[in-house]
Amino acid sequence: MTISAVILAAGKGTRMKSTRAKVLHKLAGKPLLQHVVDTAEMLAPRNITVIYGHDGEAVQSGIEGDTLCWIEQKDQKGTGHAVAQALPNIKADEKVLILYGDVPLISKASLDELIALCPEQGVSLLTIKLPNPSGYGRIIRNQENQVIGIVEQKDANAEQLLIDEINTGIFCVTGSLLQRWLPSLENNNAQGEYYLTDIIALAAKEDVPVFACHPESAEEVEGINNRRQLAHLERAYQLNVANELMDAGVTLSDPTRLDVRGNVSIASDVEIDINVIFEGTVEVATGVVIGPNCVLKNCSLGEGVVIKANTVIEDAVIEKDCVIGPFARIRPKTVLAEGVKIGNFVETKKSNIGKGSKVSHLSYIGDAEIGENANIGAGTITCNYDGVNKFKTEIGDGAFIGSNTCLIAPVKVGVNATTGAGSAINKDVADNQLSIARGKQRNIESWKRPQKIKQD
Repeated sequence: MTISAVILAAGKGTRMKSTRAKVLHKLAGKPLLQHVVDTAEMLAPRNITVIYGHDGEAVQSGIEGDTLCWIEQKDQKGTGHAVAQALPNIKADEKVLILYGDVPLISKASLDELIALCPEQGVSLLTIKLPNPSGYGRIIRNQENQVIGIVEQKDANAEQLLIDEINTGIFCVTGSLLQRWLPSLENNNAQGEYYLTDIIALAAKEDVPVFACHPESAEEVEGINNRRQLAHLERAYQLNVANELMDAGVTLSDPTRLDVRGNVSIASDVEIDINVIFEGTVEVATGVVIGPNCVLKNCSLGEGVVIKANTVIEDAVIEKDCVIGPFARIRPKTVLAEGVKIGNFVETKKSNIGKGSKVSHLSYIGDAEIGENANIGAGTITCNYDGVNKFKTEIGDGAFIGSNTCLIAPVKVGVNATTGAGSAINKDVADNQLSIARGKQRNIESWKRPQKIKQD
């Protein structure tokens, strides 16, 4: 049978104390709803229907997906009413997976089991036992341990409130059953809503098989209603990632102080210190050492690279055996060849720096092409911008740029050329030349320092 998915994402989330829709708040750098959509797409569904409501335009524009259909729930009348909005997108001969936009950590493995458990004409649901089930709907079973109903907390009697098995709200149901049951739901309950959970009682009444399975962890099925719960699941997510990395041979100084906000591929024998943040797509080869307080976004690090403390790298390629930092900033479109050294308080942007070259400290390299084994002295600036346009600086192999040099682009410094410290270079320097461009020094005798004027 084919599969389709329905994701309920219409709630405002008043307890978030935010003007933004709850499902757009981020976990691991990605909206809650996007996590659910991405997991659902792994199941190759025929389509994914998202039921939206509050802040609908922002929700639709903020979520990506190849098979998304959007349906507005104008009136919030409960989960059964919400799923009923998707009936036009549901086929009778398929399995329908029902998910929630504020339950971001549900895993593909749990959903695979749930789908496999659902018979061709039946229902499967995820349940879990909690030491404190307060607030959740309780699972009602008969003497044969079969699921025959779900009772919400507000509608439960004293005996039912003692049940510790709760409903997660995640179902898999044959489409034809939903088409028959949803229009017949009633709202004669404490909240006056149409409960999706009432389909279990309908299934029992019609002798339709109902099966239950359990997720591997409670965090998988936890919903987010406030910022404390968001923070709790953020740490749960990050700790799972940290454990996977350590199991793959990565050393973490403190697994609780790592943040992965994207997709990382990290080889074995990599060492990562505290408070490192990965964003976007990051590839890290074997033997890399990353110091504390670094941010790595959309970049690749070759074998043996050393990133020292407080360094930021974004949209860059770092080849093997480079040493960067501390306090360096590697901006987009930077490519560092093998063995390059970038020192403290150096900033690079849209530059190719050749094998073995050094920019050791306090320099800005932008829109530049630097050859192999060049040495860029402290305080060097490529003056690449005239206020309107950007221009390129080219520095040849083996060139030596003296400290505090301004290279006023467009300009070329040749192979093995040298610039004197404190020079402002605005003309090309040929191979092997020395260029000095600075004012003549004058030493003035009998000069007296100014004296402080006394104020009345």
